[in-house]
Amino acid sequence: MDTRDGFDLTTGRGLMACPRCDALHVEEELDAGETLRCVRCGGLLAKPRGGAFVQLIALSFTTVVLMMGAIFFPFLEISRMGFGNATSLFGVALAFADGVLLPLVLAVMVMIVGLPVLRAFLLVYTLAPLAQGRAPYRHAARAFRWTELLRPWSMAEIFVIGTAVALVKVAGLATVHLGPAFWAFCALILVNLASRGFMCQTTIWDAIEDAGLPTDGREAVGGPVP
Repeated sequence: MDTRDGFDLTTGRGLMACPRCDALHVEEELDAGETLRCVRCGGLLAKPRGGAFVQLIALSFTTVVLMMGAIFFPFLEISRMGFGNATSLFGVALAFADGVLLPLVLAVMVMIVGLPVLRAFLLVYTLAPLAQGRAPYRHAARAFRWTELLRPWSMAEIFVIGTAVALVKVAGLATVHLGPAFWAFCALILVNLASRGFMCQTTIWDAIEDAGLPTDGREAVGGPVP
């Protein structure tokens, strides 16, 4: 039943749960720059930023550009005794396209390249109309939910760390020169960190709900990303 405070304990309308301790809070409208934290554990619930939608769209396009460079530009060059060879991720994928490692190559390319690019396009699909003050597209709620579900599986950071560890061992056997694709991956990590800093899930879900699109309440499970 609805109370005089405007929330419903039966359906959860007007309430939000802390993603850390599950404490219930009454939803409040925040201005840009204000921060909403859990009264129990102090976890971040919402932190809207002015112009965040436009900044997130720009960072998403930056992600796609960096990823295209990371695929086709030389990743590294190994040389020894006057002989050297440079390769890119696309070249590695073609080299193993006919072997038994094809499933592994496809899995790596999907995790490292496909998912970040897909998340970037889904985020642009969700935020582009909202940034222009228009109603979101029909499947905006589903698209944004998928961006959050795919976020833990985007492994560009893990790939860079694994590559760095492998290069430490290879450096003792040959001379290794890092190519522009490697630095594109490093820049991609910084772009992802900036995107997380500008993103507030609560603000995006509120904008989608204010436009009249149903969200079925599952967005509250993941909690806002600071």
